[in-house]
Amino acid sequence: MRGHVAKKGNRYYAVVYEGFDALTGKDRYRWHAAGDTKKGAEKLLTELIKRVHDGDYRAPDRITFGDYLLERWLPTKKAQIRESTFASYKNNIELHVVPRLGAIPLQKLQPEDLDTFYAQLLTDGKRNGTGGGLAPKTVRIIHGIIRKALADALRKGTVTRNVADLADAPKVRVGGSREMTVWTAEELRSFLDEIRDTDWYVPIFLAANTGMRRGEVLGLTWRNVDLDAARLTVNQQILSVEYSAKVADVKTAHSRRVVDLDPFSVSVLRAWRREQLERKLSTGRRGDDEFVFCREDGGPIHPDFFSQSWDRLVKASDHRRIRLHDLRHTHATILLKAGVPLKVVSERLGHSSPAFTMTVYQHVLPGMQADAAAAFSAAVFGS
Repeated sequence: MRGHVAKKGNRYYAVVYEGFDALTGKDRYRWHAAGDTKKGAEKLLTELIKRVHDGDYRAPDRITFGDYLLERWLPTKKAQIRESTFASYKNNIELHVVPRLGAIPLQKLQPEDLDTFYAQLLTDGKRNGTGGGLAPKTVRIIHGIIRKALADALRKGTVTRNVADLADAPKVRVGGSREMTVWTAEELRSFLDEIRDTDWYVPIFLAANTGMRRGEVLGLTWRNVDLDAARLTVNQQILSVEYSAKVADVKTAHSRRVVDLDPFSVSVLRAWRREQLERKLSTGRRGDDEFVFCREDGGPIHPDFFSQSWDRLVKASDHRRIRLHDLRHTHATILLKAGVPLKVVSERLGHSSPAFTMTVYQHVLPGMQADAAAAFSAAVFGS
């Protein structure tokens, strides 16, 4: 294959020879925009030549959006992002993007196509058989994937503009797209008393008393629990990756943290450790129990199984329905209402900053401000 680097104005191009055109009687060349450096154009030309030799090259105007995402863009991301993130990209592309936009030629994709696509997802995007639309936050995530993919296409000269930059993605309300539902301290205590004799009591108790995420609870290992010092270290989680339970790094750098435990929580974990060892001896199973909460064979529990078990327990009780993740919100809300400093709550939850914590739990602040106003008035003017 032949090709060369050319310059027009301040821009460099990778020029690829595509053969003789019998209709015009001339050689065909395809110009690929490559940025403002010669080195970048040479790198792009090398990539294009390799595609031809591998039988993978097609002129940009012949590539559909679906083919670009699945055959070109997605494979290059596998070594660059976390396994769980790659699985999310792949699932969203295959489930939502390709069925509705995949047949459109990449270079003919328009902002209006994306606007219509997002509107469709918001009204009937669910593919689980229940019908209905996806949450704005989910559609926003899909928009982010498309925007990243088209940004790479623009950088490599496959398209001349990123149409996702011009599309109107749904806005997500600050603090979340759904109204937060939490339990009071009395409701939480009542529920924990009700499930005390079940196998899920201890993991649910720990989630409620630490504010740890579902995957963080399941990823906790005994080597990261110091019962004598009354603290535990959060440094990994269990994620669902293509329907399998996988050990992964925590969500963000701030999620890696130390969480202090109260004496009651320490006693609950000590009792659980003894019970876990007794079960192991009674079954004759060998090997170390790495996870604090595990299957009978010592392997990690699937996060979805934890959530499903939680839903069944709540449904069987007389308590208000909340999600498993709402235990984390319940923990934070009870702390804030008890007057625990915002910075301490933020660190306990592994948030990036107290400002983020304040944004998420702003529903708690009005009541706290009323208490503060009453306290000030009492201090200055008396009761």
